[in-house]
Amino acid sequence: MARVKIHFPGNSPLFITKIPLRITDMNYGNHLGNDRILAIAQEARMQWLQSIGYSELHIGHCGLIMADAMVCYKNEGHYGDILDIELFSDDLTTFSFDLLFRVTAERADKKIMIAEIKTGMAGYDYAAGKITALPDAFRNQL
Repeated sequence: MARVKIHFPGNSPLFITKIPLRITDMNYGNHLGNDRILAIAQEARMQWLQSIGYSELHIGHCGLIMADAMVCYKNEGHYGDILDIELFSDDLTTFSFDLLFRVTAERADKKIMIAEIKTGMAGYDYAAGKITALPDAFRNQL
């Protein structure tokens, strides 16, 4: 089976945050549910955007919309884990960019890779219902 491979740029993260895993993030196998990982990525993205004065609906004259997503699971996340999430940007164009998430947890003084995530983000005019160019001020943050 071919596995998803996500390649991270060599630069420093745009943003780092910690998100604790809640009991509602667990599935019947008693580990982090696959349906929850993108919600956790969205929370990290929202925290990053807020830290630079934006939101998903307002990055200047437009908002952001997710065009695609990839997840590469590495290890199980468990209730009580505090996820360390590093965000990186890549493939910046006039209209879009990739956000990459490196998700780890620390257990017994050892760093455990939980997942790698890529979300393709595009500038989006919600009023017009169409993709639009990313504002220069926002692009400069990437």
